[in-house]
Amino acid sequence: MGNCRFGWEKDPDVLNTLEQQDFLSAKDVQMRRKEHFRRRSVSAANAGRFSMIDYPKPPYPAQRQPMPGSTRAMQPRPDHGEESYKGAGRLAGKKAIITGGDSGIGRAVAIAYAREGADIAISYLNEDEDAAEVKALVEREGRKAVLIPGDIANPEHCRAIVRRTVEELGGIDILVNNAAHQATFKDIADISDQEWQRTFETNIHAMFYLTKAAVPHMRPGAAIINTASVNSDMPNPILLAYATTKGAIQNFTGGLAQMLAGKGIRVNAVAPGPIWTPLIPSTMPEESVKNFGKQVPMHRAGQPAELATAYVMLADPLSSYTSGATLPVTGGKPFM
Repeated sequence: MGNCRFGWEKDPDVLNTLEQQDFLSAKDVQMRRKEHFRRRSVSAANAGRFSMIDYPKPPYPAQRQPMPGSTRAMQPRPDHGEESYKGAGRLAGKKAIITGGDSGIGRAVAIAYAREGADIAISYLNEDEDAAEVKALVEREGRKAVLIPGDIANPEHCRAIVRRTVEELGGIDILVNNAAHQATFKDIADISDQEWQRTFETNIHAMFYLTKAAVPHMRPGAAIINTASVNSDMPNPILLAYATTKGAIQNFTGGLAQMLAGKGIRVNAVAPGPIWTPLIPSTMPEESVKNFGKQVPMHRAGQPAELATAYVMLADPLSSYTSGATLPVTGGKPFM
């Protein structure tokens, strides 16, 4: 007598009764029984995947590193999803550039993208050991990894990143502009002209150079994802230069999304809150490092792994109507 739509329709015993009483055809019962057991098996397989991980909370050990910092020297060591991220083929066959892909958020995104089926070009400054670790993790998933060291503040190096990616991976479907420079200062008088210029060259100028070079190689359906920051909405005064560039990234993202919509290229940003990366012990005072993340509602720093799904979602072709957006990942801190 048609399809049954009650909540108990997936119970196997009830299905047997319904079949016997001719409320459901044998074919309908067979289909619903298969769906019931499929859902049970998926639920069992994912039971551990969706449990909350008990991440470390402040106070963290006192520590200080030279810039740009090293993952292996951090205590506690950041979680990039090495053991926890499970892919589902969302980016199968895609080719991605990730700047700052050796550590922090970039490393987590590289791991996630590889497990989703993408080949990766990893741009980084000079942290060869960290980059080699990421390359091994990507290749372990059966994907290609190309390491491209160098300074993205140099426009020609940005163009070289794009050229090598096209040559070695065969194209560009995703550009993740993630690398950043930051330093802390209590007074504007302490910020040198060189420091101000360096911050802008790395954080926003490079984003322009890379995007300009990459767009001619991107087809409809491609995605550009820029790393902004909670500082673009609520700037931290001791990070004046950094926060200013993050505000610029927010506007760059919104304007570029409109400019590239006609080409079928989506442009979005992720705005992280306090995330436990090598930038923190290498650029902040020890007391700030010790209490890093304590100020947000979750009372801890976020782990790079906790941002990976945001970057996957924005790169996923199924997010085809999402462009010009900024996705905050802030540990509960409001982002307007």
